[in-house]
Formats: sequence, structure tokens, C-alpha cells
Amino acid sequence: MIDLRSDTVTKPSQAMRLAMANAEVGDDVFGEDPSINHLQEMTADLLGFEAALFIPSGTMANQLSIKAQTQAGDEIIMEQSNHPFRAESGGVAALAGVQVNQIHGQRGVITAEQIAPQIRSGEDPHHAPTRLVCLENTHNRGGGTIYPIETIRDIRDLTQQHHLPLHLDGARLLNASVAMGVPATEITQYFDTATLCLSKGLGAPVGSLLAGSAAFVKRANRFRKMFGGGMRQAGILAAAGIYALENHVERLADDHHHAKLLAERLSQAKGVRLDPNHVETNILFIELDLEEARLDAYALMAGMRERGVIANASSPT
Repeated sequence: MIDLRSDTVTKPSQAMRLAMANAEVGDDVFGEDPSINHLQEMTADLLGFEAALFIPSGTMANQLSIKAQTQAGDEIIMEQSNHPFRAESGGVAALAGVQVNQIHGQRGVITAEQIAPQIRSGEDPHHAPTRLVCLENTHNRGGGTIYPIETIRDIRDLTQQHHLPLHLDGARLLNASVAMGVPATEITQYFDTATLCLSKGLGAPVGSLLAGSAAFVKRANRFRKMFGGGMRQAGILAAAGIYALENHVERLADDHHHAKLLAERLSQAKGVRLDPNHVETNILFIELDLEEARLDAYALMAGMRERGVIANASSPT
């Protein structure tokens, strides 16, 4: 069976499993797991931050960042299809008590010009004050879109003018880094906090990192415990992340190449709407012309499954 649903369906290689089996471990809640400490230091250096924190999931990492930088009743700004709003089960409301000011972007990308009029100072008691701006790079729902550096820079200039922190949902940050041919710090230098997921294209079974200043990570660590994310001898998991960062980053380029090749072939199929130029990394969305294709997405998925290929389908929203 060929599984095209997500880059989360990978399984650890034998070499990764061996690294996990041999991991040196300790109690991470006490800060004594050497494998986790190494992974955190490694990631902080990779992303150019003072410190990093190992988190069970990307969702928890985003929620911790939002919680640690806001208060209940605040407002945060993000593109309408950003992961923290669309795919984290209402966590921003339930866990941080904040509301989301959604902006419609172009394939997931929003600009400083769009953000500027949405920023609220909090002087008017009718309005929730803006406390945080969140970007997602690459942008999942945008089709693996890479945020242009100049767009990020302009947004950073705007947030600094308003003394607002800028958070990066960098679940697939290294996909952007590899596709652009630049170090990750070329992107993260404009952000106050950032996440990095190990269990997507990098192939680790579990885990994300949340990075920022040492003071921010200390505060996030308290909320990690509150959210139930404090783990004990989790160095077994961290070892998989270390192996992934040491061995799997450059291989992301293979995923990008395969996605582009598939897009070029699919764009020639009758009833398929797809611009191969929009496939920048490892995510590919197609739209069906129901008249030409003569079947909807769910019927197509059923037919593909019968032929040994699994993919996801959804209706336009």
C-alpha cells in the first residue's frame, strides 16, 4: 500500500531504532535526561535561539508558546488556515483563553499590510488587545507554501513597532530551509519563538521542540508540566530526534522532488486542477473539476485505495 496521506506516517528505520535502544536516559522533569538535554541544545543551536524544550507534539508546542506569551482575553493574529486555529481542537480558547483574529492569505501567506490594520492596542475597552502574531512555514493548508523571507522581515518590522512577539509554527521549517538552500537561522532570526517537529518529514516517531529565549523556555516548561507534557526517561524518544536531525534533513529534498514530479504528471490528467509551480516542498493538493473528472474527491480516494494508494479527501470549505 502506498500511503500519501501525510509525512507523519513514516516509521523509524532500524538505525533509528538502534539509536533509541542505546539512548542514555534520566528523569527529564528534573532536567536530568542527557539525551533530551543534548537534543534541546542541538535544536537551540540549529535555530539560533538561547534554549529549546522537548515537547511530545507539535500541537502542544504551539499551545505552550501561545499560553506563555498571552493572558486570557487577549487576541492573537494568524492566517485563517494556520494549524493552531484549524487543527488543534480549539486549544487556543480552552488552554490559553485567547481569541483568534483570522486573516485570509494567499496560499497561507499573509503580509504586513494585511496585519497592520488588525492590531489592537487595548486602549479601547471594547476590543481584546493584540498580544501575539503567528506564522506557519511551510504552510500546511497552503500546500507546503514557503513564506518569502522579505515578507517575514516586513512582518517582523511591524511587530517590533507594536512590541508584539512573533511566533513561528515551524513544524516543517526544515522543509523550507532545504528547499530555499539556506540555514534555518536565515528564517528563524526574525522570530521570538519557534517550533520544529521531528515526527513529520524527518521520520522520528514522536516529538517537537519549542525554542526561544532562556526566560521564555523556563516559563513554557512550567506550562508543559501543567499540560501533562512533563516526561521522565524520554531520552529514548529524544534519541530518535537526534538521529533524524543528523541523518534525515538533507533527504527532505528527495520528498520535494517526488512531490514536484507527481504534480507535473497529475496536472496533465483530465479533470484535475493543479499548478505544479505551487508545489514548493512536500505537500500536494489537487482540485477536481467535477464535470470533467466525473467523480468527486471521495470517489477518487475510494478508487485509489482499491488500487493500493491511500490519500486524503475533503470538500471545499
